[in-house]
Amino acid sequence: MTTLAKPRQPELKTALPGPKTASIMERDSQHLSTSYMRPYPFVPDHGEGVWLTDVDGNTMLDFFAGIAVSTTGHAHPHVVQAVQEQITKFTHVCLTDYPQEITTSLAERLVKHVEKPGEKWRVFFSNSGAEAVEAAVKLARNHTGRQHIISTMGSFHGRTYGAITLTGSKTKYKRGFGPLLPAVSHVPYPNPFRPPLGSTAETCGQAVLDHIEGLFVGILPADEVAAIIVEPMQGEGGYIVPPADFLPGLRALCDKYGIMLIFDEVQAGMGRTGKMFSFQHFDVQPDIITSAKGIASGMPLGALLAKESVMTWPVGSHGSTYGGNPVAAAAAHSTLDLLEGKVQHPGCGANLMDNAAQVGEFIMTELKKMQAEFPFLGDVRGAGLFIGLEFVKPDGSPDGALRDRASMAMFERGLLNLDCGEAVIRISPPLILTREEAATGLEIMRETLRTLQ
Repeated sequence: MTTLAKPRQPELKTALPGPKTASIMERDSQHLSTSYMRPYPFVPDHGEGVWLTDVDGNTMLDFFAGIAVSTTGHAHPHVVQAVQEQITKFTHVCLTDYPQEITTSLAERLVKHVEKPGEKWRVFFSNSGAEAVEAAVKLARNHTGRQHIISTMGSFHGRTYGAITLTGSKTKYKRGFGPLLPAVSHVPYPNPFRPPLGSTAETCGQAVLDHIEGLFVGILPADEVAAIIVEPMQGEGGYIVPPADFLPGLRALCDKYGIMLIFDEVQAGMGRTGKMFSFQHFDVQPDIITSAKGIASGMPLGALLAKESVMTWPVGSHGSTYGGNPVAAAAAHSTLDLLEGKVQHPGCGANLMDNAAQVGEFIMTELKKMQAEFPFLGDVRGAGLFIGLEFVKPDGSPDGALRDRASMAMFERGLLNLDCGEAVIRISPPLILTREEAATGLEIMRETLRTLQ
C-alpha cells in the first residue's frame, strides 16, 4: 500500500521569539530608526519558495510575501540565476544618461500588457512605488498644465511627501510632517461592504462619482484638476474590490473634464489578482499606471507606465540615479518569464497568473465556509491571491482588537501574515503557492479562529 507524504508544515523549534531572534531584535531597537514597525518577533535567515526560516531555525509558511512583493517566492532559482548573471556583467551605469538593453527590453515587455491598437505607451523606471507615484503626479501636472490631484480615503500611495499627501489610510503617516503637497483632495472609496455617502453595495460606485461631480459644482473647478489617482483594488485600506461600474464611470468622468486617470497598481498589480494588472478585471483603460512591489520579486524596482500622448515632459525634466538598475531589471525579466509562462514553475500550471487565479479561488471558497462558521468574520473579498478577511463586532462594526489577536495567534502557529485597514487580515502569498500549501495555511487559520469563539 502506498503511503501519501504529508504536506509540508511549519516547524517551530523554539518559543517565539527564539534566543537569536530576541538578541537581534534588541540590537535592532538600539540602532535602527524609531519609525520602523516590528509587529512580529521574526528575524529571517533564509527562504525557499513559500517558506521562510528564521535565525533560530523556525520555519514559517509565508502568506504575505513581504507585503505582496515576493511574487516568485524566496530564492526562486530562475530569478537567482538571472540576478547572478547580470551582476557578473555590470551593476550600475545610470539609466538617466545611458540606455541599456536590459531595461529597453523590459519596457517593451511591460507595455505589451497595456497597449491597445493605435495606442503606444512608454515607461519610466524608478526604485519604488512611492517614486513612481511622485513621477505620476509630476507628469500629470506637466502634461495638463493643471495643479489639483484627487485621491481616495483609505488609499496608500507611499511615504514620500507627495505620495503621503495622496495617502488616505492612516493619520499617523502624516502627523507632524506638514505642510504637505498643496492642491490635493480626498473622496470616499466605494467599499461595497461599508458603502459610503449613505449608499448601498450596489450604488456606492455611482455615489462616489456623483460626489466628485458635486465637488466640481461648488468647491473644486474641474478645469484645475490634473488627475484622479485610485487603486483599482484598494490595498492598505482593506483589500477592497470596488463595484464593477466604478472604474468605467471614473474613466468617463475624467474624459468629460480632460482629467488624467492614474491607476496605482503597486500592490495589486503584477499578476496578483489573476491578471497582470487589477484594472484589467474591468472594462477600462487609464492614462498612467504606477507599478512596483511584485515587479521584480523583491529587488527594488518601480515603473511608471503612461500613454505616449501623455508622456510629453521635456528631456531632463525627470530622472533617477538608480531607477531601472540592471540587476533589478534582470529580476523583473525573470519574474515576467514566470508570470507569462515563458518559464513554468513546477505544480503551478501554465503561468503564475493562472495559478494565482485558481489557488485564490480555492482560498476564497474555503474562507467563505469559515465565514459561515464564525460570525465575527464579516466579509471575505478579493481576487486571485489578493484577499481580505474583515473581523467585526456583533453590531457589525470593525473589530481591530480581535483581528490583532487572530493575526498574532496565526503567527504563533507558523503562519506569516499581515493586517490592513481597520480590522482586516490580508492574504497575499507568493504566486507560486500551491493548492496543497494553501490548504496548510487555511487549516492554521481555521484552528486559530476556533480559539476565538
